[in-house]
Amino acid sequence: MDKGWQHNYDLGKKFFEEKKYDTALQYLEKVTGEKNNYADVYNMLGLIYYNYSRFEDAIKSFKRALEINPSYTEVSLNLSVVFNELGMFEKSSEIYSMAKETRKGTHSYLDPYVKGKLANMHAGLGTIYKDLGFYSQAVEEYKKALELRPDFVDLKTDLGSAYRDMLDYHGAIRELEDAIKINPEYTAARIQLGLTYYTMGQHEKAKTEWLKVLRQQPDNKMAQMYMNLLLTPSRQAP
Repeated sequence: MDKGWQHNYDLGKKFFEEKKYDTALQYLEKVTGEKNNYADVYNMLGLIYYNYSRFEDAIKSFKRALEINPSYTEVSLNLSVVFNELGMFEKSSEIYSMAKETRKGTHSYLDPYVKGKLANMHAGLGTIYKDLGFYSQAVEEYKKALELRPDFVDLKTDLGSAYRDMLDYHGAIRELEDAIKINPEYTAARIQLGLTYYTMGQHEKAKTEWLKVLRQQPDNKMAQMYMNLLLTPSRQAP
């Protein structure tokens, strides 16, 4: 009997790590039929269910993993992510707060994968705030995301864009230039920097940035579109 569940566990984990989720699911579900006290099995199942948009099954699996190990940081964040994606923001925040309380007095290591997921959650909230016109709240969420993953140039670009939308051009230029320094090949940041200069009425600086993008990517539609602004005097910003 023991050899059976151990065999299924080993194969389930192997296929999960190889992202062969269909096969992994078969073996991991067999494990729970014989051993129901393995938190990592329920975490893997939860992630597979989430990948297949089986959100209720994912929630049940993550909750079961937390019953087994309340200090399992990654599971708490995974469950929080599911609630967040379903628009259940209060539950998402509640799970996150509970995870923080559970970890008090202990050392919890957040690996880059978990930090990245949490950073993307903050970025997602930032985008919601930004779309609704709550720019200061958007800025705070993007900052929280960058505290976790300061190397994510897309987050710096989003933060720079939010600063521009709230008319903080100095902050916008600072963040966008930082993003370009981190990754000069990330053209989205340079496009946004050009747009910031354009909004400020500094059309030559805007042109310089967009031309740099087009030298890297001649078919970049965004850069081409913004360059057309400079070719249409009647549409130029005052």
